[in-house]
Amino acid sequence: MADAKLTSLLYLERDGKYLMLHRVKREHDENAGKWIGVGGKFEEGESPEECVIREAREETGLTVSSPVPRGIVTFVSDEFGTQYMHLFTADRFTGTLLDCDEGELAWVDKSRVPDLPLWEGDRVFLRLLSEGAPFFLLKLVYRGDTLTRAVLNGRELTI
Repeated sequence: MADAKLTSLLYLERDGKYLMLHRVKREHDENAGKWIGVGGKFEEGESPEECVIREAREETGLTVSSPVPRGIVTFVSDEFGTQYMHLFTADRFTGTLLDCDEGELAWVDKSRVPDLPLWEGDRVFLRLLSEGAPFFLLKLVYRGDTLTRAVLNGRELTI
């Protein structure tokens, strides 16, 4: 358990679009080439909400208010270990979008997000977000880049 990561991830919403981060700027990035929301690892003593607000500000320059907790996603990877991710959405923010040193930021129409290079498990929780699902617990198990198992609120999903 000592090497499990605690993270928060945010999908900022505006005009039917999500702010997406195309991870193309860092070497040895476990998300290299993928499109994801903004977020990152907890700092000592941070709550999930504090983490996601800080990470959004650091990665985008935007100050998010009232992020809505949507779920907890447990990632289990044979390459990257275990990660417990607190998933949020928000549509209230101020500031000016800045360049991000982790990748390229872009507002992407929600209907086009599934066409992007995503982790397969991200497609599962993005679908849940689009359906307005209540707070959920999702476990995603990977072997390399391949999603091998998904469990939603204790029930196996067909993948």
